Amino acid sequence: MGIQDCHNPADFRELAKKRLPAPLFHYIDGGADDEITLRRNTSAFDRVRLIPDALADLSNLDLSVNVLGADLDWPVFCSPTAMSRLFHHHGENAVCRMAHKHGTAYSLSTIATTSIEEIGALTPGPKCFQLYIHKDREMSWDFIERCKAANFTSICLTVDTLVAGNRERDLRTGMVTPPRFNLNSLLSFCLHPHWSLNYLVSRKFELANVAGRVEAGTSKLISVIDYINSQFDRSITWKDAGEAIERWGGPFAIKGVMSVDDARRAADVGASAIMISNHGGRQLDGSTAPFDQLGAIVDAVGDRVEVILDGGVRRGTHVLKALAMGAKACMIGRGYLYALAAGGEPAVDRALGKLREEIERDMILMGCDSVKRLNRSRLHFD
Repeated sequence: MGIQDCHNPADFRELAKKRLPAPLFHYIDGGADDEITLRRNTSAFDRVRLIPDALADLSNLDLSVNVLGADLDWPVFCSPTAMSRLFHHHGENAVCRMAHKHGTAYSLSTIATTSIEEIGALTPGPKCFQLYIHKDREMSWDFIERCKAANFTSICLTVDTLVAGNRERDLRTGMVTPPRFNLNSLLSFCLHPHWSLNYLVSRKFELANVAGRVEAGTSKLISVIDYINSQFDRSITWKDAGEAIERWGGPFAIKGVMSVDDARRAADVGASAIMISNHGGRQLDGSTAPFDQLGAIVDAVGDRVEVILDGGVRRGTHVLKALAMGAKACMIGRGYLYALAAGGEPAVDRALGKLREEIERDMILMGCDSVKRLNRSRLHFD
């Protein structure tokens, strides 16, 4: 099986599973506790059905949207994901390049393996930086200044990760960064020599944006859970969010909003967008799916902020359902990470292209020539 045989995220997932050592695959694939929320994020879309129209003039399709101050060719962009170079040596650079090629935006994590400055210089396309507030507040505010200098177009503050979720797959596999070759993991790394060789000969692992400021950002062994629990500030409040918004002075999203009350608070402190997200089911297991919260949040604040859906998006029909419910756009994380792990930049290219093709085809089958015409009259609710 090669990347040419992959037609959807499930296919890329299977290929990634074959090509990655177990600790790394399960870090991408897993969720918290019993992974109920992880599964619910995607299954929630099944409870709503699409209602197509017929005999519409579909000679010209318009998938374009303006989100976070950026014009995108289609209504999906890349979520921030940590440590992408662990999954393939092409890393964050590959995803950023392919997002630009496909006319959409790329988001960079605070705990990426490529720096703000390198990604900023890579393409002229729109870029969002995912801000985590560290205990060293000055470092956090410095991220904002670095993003200004690197011409990032927006920032999103992630608010659902004050403590790491109980990611038991990581505990079982001994997932640490940089990867540790010990008795528990050695066999898995030996069975994946292509990945292991690329890791050993590629540039040294580091959390590029915090290296030099946080010891755990260097080659010191630490679990992802330990990093979050030791470095992220649990004392942040809406006042701090407001300060970050003021310091940035441009398009700003708050990521991790799940309740109507929090959506209103985000609008009140000056956010220009909210990202409805439960961190891909990796934090509070048993929480509701982002899609299930979408309608209520749009009704409450959709006239004040852009509402973006993050979580569980796997197919073009998921995107259409979200937009019909009132989302301005959707984000994908695992949807491109599986592809990156499966085959680097060419696989990400294929994955993004396949998803856009799905959306175009589904729009035609829906009898709808513009994503701006999607609304709840196109949905049937169970």
